[in-house]
Amino acid sequence: MAIVGSLLLGGNTASAQDKNIAYITSSINVQFWRYVATGAEAAAKEAGYTLKTLDSANDAKTQLQNAQDAIAQGVAGIVLSPTDSSTAPSVLKLAEEAGVPVVIADIGTNEGKYVSFVGSDNYGGAKGIGEIVGDTLSHKNWTDGSFGIIGIPQARINGQLRTNGFRDAMKEVGMEKEVPLQQMQTFTAEESFRFAQDMITANADLRAIFVESDVQAIGAQRAVRAARKTGEILVAGFDGTPDLVEKISDGSILGSGMQQPYLMGFKATEALTKHIAGENVAKEISLPVLVVTEFNIKSLRDEMNLNVFAGELK
Repeated sequence: MAIVGSLLLGGNTASAQDKNIAYITSSINVQFWRYVATGAEAAAKEAGYTLKTLDSANDAKTQLQNAQDAIAQGVAGIVLSPTDSSTAPSVLKLAEEAGVPVVIADIGTNEGKYVSFVGSDNYGGAKGIGEIVGDTLSHKNWTDGSFGIIGIPQARINGQLRTNGFRDAMKEVGMEKEVPLQQMQTFTAEESFRFAQDMITANADLRAIFVESDVQAIGAQRAVRAARKTGEILVAGFDGTPDLVEKISDGSILGSGMQQPYLMGFKATEALTKHIAGENVAKEISLPVLVVTEFNIKSLRDEMNLNVFAGELK
């Protein structure tokens, strides 16, 4: 179990323990989750709490162990970004039995009791970037071709929503020929490069690839370039990294539906601390997704810098 942070959970007194919150993340190696953690830490500090991030390394067993450790050490509450929606219920059950409140930040859960769910409008964001892709395909008279999706795991509710949103946008322009969906396992640009390469090789009429994550979109764009199909196959992404911003700015990637992970982490932890203080909080908090293209990226820069990139955008 990897532990990230500056202070240990728990303490020598009940009062010290009462001011600790655990953030259990699916993988701190993914930039998105690091930005969520940064937002969560800022909200915890503002409310007078210490937040500790526990890394599940995309492993359900590690996630459960993280929850057990946090509960054993007497945290006041947990913010959870589960490895997928099917693994969240076991954590929620443990927390419920221990009387520890949980707020879920992104991905979602198939069942279980929790204080609040803070997530992005994954369907709306994917449909929004899909509409940009669809308009471009229509303008180029390419809607008789096929499209492909490189998805995050479809066991995640947010993955299902992204897929459905993009598919619906494609249907609106009459583009219903979809090549087999590929699901990420290693979450690397190299993996999406191979997926995109296979799609291009097997489908001569491929016109668009939607990649449901950020660095992976860059991998798909590299595959298009390697196949000498630049200008013939559109690539669109979801989420954001500084490298993806550069690719959108120069037109290499059409655009991206960017979640606001810093804001998500802040709002999730804020909801938890308010609940602990006895305040009522919304059962579901939906955050907008920024649909970013080369035409609006400059005007959105300040908003992206804080809420998407936690101040790391140069």
